[in-house]
Parts: sequence; structure tokens; C-alpha cells
Amino acid sequence: MTDLLAIGTRKGLWLARSEDDRRTWTLDGPHLLAQEVAAVSVDTRRAAPRLLAGVQYGHWGPSVTWSDDLGGSWHETDSGAIRFPADTGAALGRVWQLRPDTADRPDVVWAGCEPQSLWRSTDGGCSFSLVRGLWDHPHRPTWAPGAGGGAVHTVLPDPDTDRVTVAMSTGGVYVSDDGATGWRPHNRGISAVFLPEPPEYGQCVHKVAADAADPRRMYAQNHFGVFRTDDGGASWMSIAAGLPADFGFPIAASPTTPGTAWVVPLVADVQRVPPDGRLRLHRTRDAGGSWTEVGAGLPDGSWTAVLRDAFCTDDHRTTGLYVGTRNGCVYASVDEGDTFTTVAEHLPDVLVLRAARVP
Repeated sequence: MTDLLAIGTRKGLWLARSEDDRRTWTLDGPHLLAQEVAAVSVDTRRAAPRLLAGVQYGHWGPSVTWSDDLGGSWHETDSGAIRFPADTGAALGRVWQLRPDTADRPDVVWAGCEPQSLWRSTDGGCSFSLVRGLWDHPHRPTWAPGAGGGAVHTVLPDPDTDRVTVAMSTGGVYVSDDGATGWRPHNRGISAVFLPEPPEYGQCVHKVAADAADPRRMYAQNHFGVFRTDDGGASWMSIAAGLPADFGFPIAASPTTPGTAWVVPLVADVQRVPPDGRLRLHRTRDAGGSWTEVGAGLPDGSWTAVLRDAFCTDDHRTTGLYVGTRNGCVYASVDEGDTFTTVAEHLPDVLVLRAARVP
């Protein structure tokens, strides 16, 4: 098996491959040169792994393209994979998230987009249908765009039920228990200091990740604070104590080790740089009860940032971590964040990383 790391940037997609258990990497690219790639996924449920990319063409606008030969050739649906129905009066702004569903739903792929909308594909990502239950939610007119735009950026299908959890900027966390038909906000306990009262919804959530042991235990990195829920989002508690800053964009959980998660703290609110210019991760082994700084090999004197999807894990027994920065660097760890090596430098700013093992 080959370890594949897909790197989406402002100006194209690069593919890094490792044949020696993630210790050295060979870079291939650019693919889709000059096109912004804000979403990418590697769907390994198919006989031939499918690369899916959410691209932003300068002339033609946003779309989804796919490759069944790991970047050798790319394909698109003639009329565009994602098109708003005429009665919505809306137009697609950007594809921010492409998430294959569980193994027992092999052709289902979810897309989170700007404006805030969720889309479902039943043909492996070639075409998508708007999830009307979320689009027609009475809260939608009050959802506001954050500084990065208004978008569904997290999609978490439950592996055992019809539950789907989404998170959006700026609207908060919403949950459906009937396969994405009905939706309700799940934000109690998450602060929003820019609003006068603790709201039912409207929080500026940056990213949500599910714990390895229980999909109803989730971790959230918000604009203000880091939180955990143990009941599927019905209630949240702060787990920010011990972090050098409670602001940041990404959060990731180990897919194999319960209670283990990582954040990349940044100085809030407008500075958005690593504390003291030291790019580091913080890791918890007890579901946010305590945090430890990790990241030997990551740079000092670094005044860049890591965006919400420019951080991911792989599915090795010992979880690998991948970090991409706005100044075009990509780093990899094979020991759950203790140490990092450089995968790539001098790329355009990194928007999204996804890791997978492929034949």
C-alpha cells in the first residue's frame, strides 16, 4: 500500500506519496494548476480509489471534479455537479467539504458548500442534490457569513444510524436523526461572546471532529473556545483550560485512540498567528481534561496559520498527522504529533489536506 496525501491549495492540487511508512515523500503536481482547491477527499470504498476535488475556476466558477486514476485524468459532469434549484434564487459560491459516507453506503458522498448548504450524492460524487431540509430551515435567513464566508464546512455521518451532524460558519452545529430530512440546532454550552445572550444557534464554529470510541462524543474548535460534547451535541462543555490560546481553526481526533485529539492554537482575535511565533500542536489524551504541547520539528519564528481543513489524520494504528500552512509548507508526523518532518515547501497557501492508503 502507498500512503497518499492530497494537498489542496489556492493554485492547484499536489499529491504526495510515501512507500516507506510515511518517512519520505515524493511530490507530484501541480494538478488543476491555477485553480483553487478548497475541498478534496480520497474515497477508498471503491475498487479504484476516487479523488474528489472541489475546485474554483477563475472563469467558470466552482465545481467538483474527480479522478479514478489518482490524478492521471480528471472528469466533470457536463452540467456541473452542484447546481442550486431555480426556485432557491441562489448560486454556488464554493465547495468547502467533500465527505464520503460510511462503507455500507458506498455511493453516498456529502458536500458542504457556500452559501450554507448541504448536498448529497448517490453516484459517488458525480452529481449532488440539495438537502432541502437544511436549506429550508427557518433559521437560515439569520445565518451570517464569517470572515471566511458562510459555509457548511463539517459533515459527520454517524456510522451506525441515520444521524448526520454538520457545522457551519456562522450558524453553529445542526443535527439530523432521520437521514438529513429534519434538522435542529445543537449548540447549548458553546459561547458566542459577540452576541448579547447565549444563543440557541449562530455560534462561529470553525471545525468539529468525532471521537474514535463514540461518534456522539465530539470536539469543537470555535472562534471563541474549544469544547466537547458527550451527548451528540445536545450539550457542550469548555475544554480549553491548559491551552495557550483558545482560538484556532482546525481540530482533529484520532480515528483509533479514544480520547485523543489535537488543536493548533493561534493568538486571537485578529492576530491569528502561533503564540510567540512557535507553530505547535496541543494534544489531549483524556478528551480535553488536559493538554500537552507537541510538535518537535515544526518551525519557530513562524507567523503563519493553519486553516480549518489544512490539518488531518490518517488511519494507521499509530495515527499520522499532517499540517499545512498558509505559507505553503506541509509537515507530517508518524508518532501522533511528537515529531514532524517536512513533506513540501514553497507551495501556494494550503487549504485542505486528506490522507489515505491506496493500492
